[in-house]
Formats: sequence, structure tokens, C-alpha cells
Amino acid sequence: MSTSLSHLVTTATGSDIRVRFCPSPTGTPHVGLIRTALFNWAYARHTGGKLIFRIEDTDAARDSEESYQQILDGLRWLHINWDEGEGVGGEHGPYRQSQRSEIYAEVIEKLKASGHLYESFSNAEEIDARNEAAGRAKQLGYDNFDRDLTEEQKAAFRAEGREPALRLRVPDTDLSFDDLVRGEITFPAGSFSDFVLVRPNGQPLYTLVNPVDDALMGITHVLRGEDILPSTPRQIALYSALIEIGVATAIPRFGHLPYVMGEGNKKLSKRDPESNLFLHRERGFIPEGLVNYLALLGWGLSADRDVFSIDEFVAAFDVADVNPSPARFDLKKAESINGDHIRLLDVADFAERTIPYLQTAGVLGTEVTEAERAILASAAPLVQERIGLLGEAPAMLGFLFTDAASLEYQEDALKSLPANTTDVLTAAIAALQGVADFTTDPIQEALKSALIDGLELKPRIAYGPLRVGISGRRISPPLFESMEILGKAETLARLERLSALRGE
Repeated sequence: MSTSLSHLVTTATGSDIRVRFCPSPTGTPHVGLIRTALFNWAYARHTGGKLIFRIEDTDAARDSEESYQQILDGLRWLHINWDEGEGVGGEHGPYRQSQRSEIYAEVIEKLKASGHLYESFSNAEEIDARNEAAGRAKQLGYDNFDRDLTEEQKAAFRAEGREPALRLRVPDTDLSFDDLVRGEITFPAGSFSDFVLVRPNGQPLYTLVNPVDDALMGITHVLRGEDILPSTPRQIALYSALIEIGVATAIPRFGHLPYVMGEGNKKLSKRDPESNLFLHRERGFIPEGLVNYLALLGWGLSADRDVFSIDEFVAAFDVADVNPSPARFDLKKAESINGDHIRLLDVADFAERTIPYLQTAGVLGTEVTEAERAILASAAPLVQERIGLLGEAPAMLGFLFTDAASLEYQEDALKSLPANTTDVLTAAIAALQGVADFTTDPIQEALKSALIDGLELKPRIAYGPLRVGISGRRISPPLFESMEILGKAETLARLERLSALRGE
């Protein structure tokens, strides 16, 4: 801060820290938005402070209840909880901007009475004309012309049918702040002019309601996206006024989080599939994996470790360690980290988490039978080490929940069959018919003896046709274990069906 305002900045630490997440309910939650929520949540949990959740829903044309519910769904899925706010309650409600109009009106009256707000009647054409006459660039905008209008001048404008906007009288001083992520940032005196806080129709703008809400809710640290950085000096100017009229007690500390970039080092937009939080859930990301990856978008646990638990993240997170450089969303890396977290799950937990994906794909019905659960329990360890997304489970496990007559063969699997497929299948069927104890080791021994030793085939040639016959795919869970799960009769029926198909 500049010397005139530095003493007004909060000194809150530890459990006195209060951060907030205040999205607008417009559209599907963006991963950048959720990353902001995550960093606020982690900072509150790390410091022992509080996270306040409120909704900025004053844009009636764009806001929707559906989007609000999606935000709730996304936060709850990722286990990002809050201590106060919408859906939880607290002493500073209501927590929707659309329900706080009376609060804003009262603050506006106080700012007007104290002289911090003044009426401005200038329109865009007049501002441009004055700038041109004064030799000022048009992009400099408003020239503070209305600061000292007389009552007679105001009356004349009203007589023309004009209604005034309300502008904040900006202090004639440097506006500086120590950004928690970027360090000292200074906006020199005169770098921006008095700005509108209330439209001529009486509606307050974001530049008013956001700081007012923060002030009244006791927010001490504002962690938000880099795109909001240009508005920060205006908010600091307003804060100094709010302190003078008794609405605020201190200016919060600000930390501006880096952009999340997409392909080609462009800012990840809502049009990019990677930005859609729920697309990642649909594909099979688990909360532990996605939280881990989102934490890496601007932060890191250590230089040589990318995989960590949520508890480890919270224990280590400090906003001061966030890298100000843009962070690129790398889908392959995200999937790899998710796969690492899938492998860390208890096998029973992993099996349970695959069920919704198996149901969506039609592999399982709405009600999962005990027999199906038994198959899943046996098969889960076979695929847990092989998939990076839960959405891969239906393709890997689907063949276990059908019968020989209904099994579908993938086209590339049939094309991969060697010329001697019929001979391989005939020998395999004969060998398996003699296996009394139809478990993995006896199955493997019988097939090795018949195909590797007997027909002198390489394993790839020997077992490839069997894999296609059993699963309908070129790639599947371990072959012999899959045969054990299917049982002797079903295994033979599948091999005989493929043999008959090859003989047609």
C-alpha cells in the first residue's frame, strides 16, 4: 500500500482469516473457477480460517438456478465445503446478491452523505468531446468533469430529462497493494478517473456490491483470478471510503491467481472441452485425482512429486507459494495423475466407484445383483492397475457381464486374428475340457502345454485368439483370470462360438 493507506490493510492471520468464493451462476462450472474455489478452500483449511460461499446473481439475463445447482454439485463432488454462506447459513446473510438490495441502498446513501459519491450527468459523447478539445486520448475516458457541479447545473441537467450515475471520488494518491501472489503492485495517482458505482437507474454495479459484501462479511483475504486484477485499485479506493463511513474495518489482502491456459497457450475458454468440470467426471476422473491436478495449476507440493493426497495438499498449501505464471491444463498429465489415484484406492472402493459407469454404459442394470457384485469384486483387481479413468471400466469389464451368444466382437479384434486361429482354438478347447480345477494356475498350465509346448507357438500368437474369443477385444484384463471368473462352461462356449465363426 502507499503510505496513506497501508495502515488500513488487514493484519488477520490464522483462525481470523476469512476468504470467500462468490461465483456467478452462469453456465457450466469452468475448471478455472473451481481451481479458484479449491485454493480458497485449501487456504482456509490450512490456516484454520473460514470459507464463505455466496452467489453473485444480479444478472437476471444470464443467471440461472440450473447453473447454481451445478456449482453446488461440482463443489460437493470434489468435497470442497464451506463454513458460512449459501446453503449453510451464518450471521452475515443473505448470501445471494439478489437478496441484498436494501443493504446496498443503505451503503449508497452513506457514501453520498459523506461526499464519497457524487452525481455525474456526463454522457459518452460529451466525455469524448471534452477529451478531444483538451488533447487527451479518448481511451482515457471520464475526466472528473462532474465532481464540482453546482446545484443549479444539476437542476439544469435534470430539466433535460437526464438521470445521474453515481461516481466514487477517487483519492488523489498512488494506490498500491502487496499482492500475495505477485508482490508489490502500484497504480500511480491519476492512472484512472472517478468511476461509476451506481447506474442512472439506481442499480449498483459489481464494483460496488462485491467490495461491500466482502466488507460486511469480514473478508480478510481475497484470492481470485488474474482477470480481476485491473479492478483492484478501484476496490481499494472504495474500501478507504467504506472504512471512513464505518462499513468496513480494513482493506483485505489480495492474491491474484494465474490464468488457466488451454492448447496453444490460449486462455482456457468455456468453449474448450477441457474447461467443463462435469465432462471430466463423466469420463471417469475421481475427486482425489482431479483435486490433485487442479492444485498443480499454479502450485506444487515439491519439485519432484506431483501425486499427493488432499490432506497433504491442505497441510502444505500457502497462497504465497502460488506461481504467478499462467498454468496450462494438460489433459494427459491430468489423466495420468488420476490413474495414480485410482491405483491408491482400496479395491472394494474402486469396484463400487465403477458401478455408475457400468450402469450408464448398460453393462449393469439399475439394481446390481449379488452375482454381478461377486463378478465385479473378482474382476476389479484385474483392471484397477490398467485404467486411468473410471469411464474405461465398461470397455474393460463389460464382457464379464454377458454370455457367449451376446458377446460382441470389435472389428479390429477380428482383423487381428492370425491365419491359424481355428487350430489354436481347437487345441485350446481340447486342453480346457480336461481341466478339472478351473482356476487360474491350472488353466494357464493346460494352455501353455497345448499351445506353447504342443503347437510351438509364441505367446502372442497362442493367446491372442483366445483373448478375442473370451472378451471380443484385442486388449482385456488378464486372460487366465478372466476365464476363471467366467467359469468353464462359459469359457468353452465363447471359444467354440469364435471357432464356428471362423469356420463359416
